[in-house]
Amino acid sequence: MSKIGFYIDRIKAGRLKSMRLQAKWIYGYAKHYFWHMLFYTVLGLSGIGVSLFLGLISRDLVDIITGHKTGEVVKYFVMMIVFNIVSMFFTQVTSYVSSWISMKVDAEIKSDIFSKILVTDWESLTSYHTGDLLTRWSSDASNISNGVLNFLPNIIIYVCRFVSAFAMIIYFDPSFAIFAFLGLPVSFILSRTLMRRMVKNNERSAAMSAKMTGFNQEAFSNIQTIKAFDLIKLYVQNLKNIQKEYISMRLEFQRMSIWTSILFTTVGMLVSYSSYGWGIYRVWSGAISYGTMTMFLGLSGSLTGALNNLTSVIPSIISLTTSAGRLMDIVEMPREDYSNDDAAKAFMEKYKDEGISLNISDITYKYKTGNENVFENASMCAHPHEIVALVGPSGEGKTTMLRIILSLIFTKEGKATLYNGEDESKAKEFLSLDPSARKIFSYVPQGNTLFSGTIAYNMRSVKPDATDEEIIDALKMACAWEFVEKLPDGINSEIKERGGGFSEGQAQRLSIARAIIRKSPILLLDEATSALDVKTERKLLKNIMKDEYPRTCIVTTHRPTVLTICNRVYEIKDKKLAVLDDIEIDKLIRDF
Repeated sequence: MSKIGFYIDRIKAGRLKSMRLQAKWIYGYAKHYFWHMLFYTVLGLSGIGVSLFLGLISRDLVDIITGHKTGEVVKYFVMMIVFNIVSMFFTQVTSYVSSWISMKVDAEIKSDIFSKILVTDWESLTSYHTGDLLTRWSSDASNISNGVLNFLPNIIIYVCRFVSAFAMIIYFDPSFAIFAFLGLPVSFILSRTLMRRMVKNNERSAAMSAKMTGFNQEAFSNIQTIKAFDLIKLYVQNLKNIQKEYISMRLEFQRMSIWTSILFTTVGMLVSYSSYGWGIYRVWSGAISYGTMTMFLGLSGSLTGALNNLTSVIPSIISLTTSAGRLMDIVEMPREDYSNDDAAKAFMEKYKDEGISLNISDITYKYKTGNENVFENASMCAHPHEIVALVGPSGEGKTTMLRIILSLIFTKEGKATLYNGEDESKAKEFLSLDPSARKIFSYVPQGNTLFSGTIAYNMRSVKPDATDEEIIDALKMACAWEFVEKLPDGINSEIKERGGGFSEGQAQRLSIARAIIRKSPILLLDEATSALDVKTERKLLKNIMKDEYPRTCIVTTHRPTVLTICNRVYEIKDKKLAVLDDIEIDKLIRDF
């Protein structure tokens, strides 16, 4: 038994340590909203003052009516109406201001977390499903923003409500205070019992929400594939299974909530009826007036409510720290380093008209989840006005090399640098590859990467000041103007989600035009012409070569038919990059 107790203590200690770390993380946000919380607290305390004053007016009015006190009935009646109107107006204003503050804080915290997710190490981030990321950013971030704004102010408000009500009861008749405390032991015991289950329930609920979001997102994004493979019945059944699991979980939570509610309601009724009975006895014995009894009953309910509210803080803490922990899993992963941003910007501005070369020297790389190296001592180079090709079997590392160049992943050994001009021996300046250097690149990945909006919007997303003429020139270079000019709205034609409304080949050409218009010194094309016919593919690459802008172009391809127009071809083989000669290139073309 001692061993079991030891492990239980260890688990509790670990949980408490996690909650302390999560609370510290939440405080990092809360301290920025001190004045918001103070304002919210003042509003709440003002409401308590209005309620207490209404209680006193109500007492005096009842005593006047029942003859226990002389006075002006009309005066007190009018005062009660006025203060009720003030209370109603105050409640509405408080609700409006609280909503405004809550939305403002929610938007700011979500924006901050969003920006942190975007600069999180890419390889670490890929271990999470996008549906899970969306749930954490949306639901958990909202939970944090609500907690930041409400948690501490509510504790202060609940405590003040309890103290003020208790002080008034003690002042007028201390015996009533006993009944208000009747439910406290039960509430305390229930809270301790439910705490462990609440932690598990919150974690299960968050995981289930992420699962639902992920399934829906993937299904709606792949409707075409679902239809093409006749998977409609399968996906409908899968959704029903997930819904069944979700309903089962929610019903389990609901059953627990029902029993908890019954117990708390029973305790509340016991306290209320005891207070009623005692009040009737005190009035019958002449110890207090009817008005005082009415006030006591209201204060007793306020006291009990404040105690229950304070008790409910425990599940709020659990929910808040659970959300904090889920967000900490994401935002506290390794972040990309942009400290070299100014240097990279200055380097590009200084040498973009001269052209920038890339040199990869003896790099070794292995994915975090991989068992063996993708590259070992691999080297390559590319210069302005060149088209350099990477070829090799699927899965051998072509895309991986582009990710290394873009600093989405990082090598264990070797170095990757940029330098001005074409001749490394005459270079004036070198720049190491890191996330800051991405501004030097334009990238067209595999698949459809167009944004919803117009063609012009997509072009200006990478160059906000682009003129219509510049957009058309980029479209012409990418062999896209030939179909865009035939559209009724031209460059202002709408692109649907995932490039809807355009063929794969057209979407690829639009993506390439977007990369071209950015005028980045280095252009990376990752199977970006795979949906084009050979003639269009060759024409597009020749357009890039003929362009006067000193662009360095690196392409990955499965099709060797365009290799004859490339300045240099690297084949990925045995985890290295080997330059192919004309004979080897001809053989690749013949064997294709």
